[in-house]
Amino acid sequence: MMTLIRQFSPADTQAVVDVILPIQQSEFSIPITLEAQPDLQDIPGFYQRGNGGFWVAECEGVVVGTIALLDIGNGQGALRKMFVAKSHRGPELGVARQLIATLIEWCRSRGIDEIYLGTTNAFLAAHRFYVKNGFTEVSKGELPDTFPVMAVDTKFYARTLRQPVA
Repeated sequence: MMTLIRQFSPADTQAVVDVILPIQQSEFSIPITLEAQPDLQDIPGFYQRGNGGFWVAECEGVVVGTIALLDIGNGQGALRKMFVAKSHRGPELGVARQLIATLIEWCRSRGIDEIYLGTTNAFLAAHRFYVKNGFTEVSKGELPDTFPVMAVDTKFYARTLRQPVA
């Protein structure tokens, strides 16, 4: 199964919702609605501005994953909305790895040096995935002032892309 990672287009809106909401509500029992996520109702206006972006993973014409970058200024971005349908998870398919690689390449090409993210304690596999992909856990106090902390966020991670000056 070949997976294509591409930029979101407005025609993908319902497919994106169809991937994200069941994972949040059914799989992880997070009591969140579409109405509580205005970003999903205006993806171009929320994410695809400044150095931000939103990508979908498509397999055989079906959206099976998402990832977003919110431009928070100062060469920093917030990784948001990283979801992969249960049927397409795992290292053998590599959908999540392709999504994060796309986002990191985008950041490097746009001069974004630091990526931050917030997640819930429930997403244990995600925690391992982020660490395996170069993120380190940080405290809430280490986040930039411009980072949008979500009500459900309890764990935070950061990754620096710029090379340290020798």
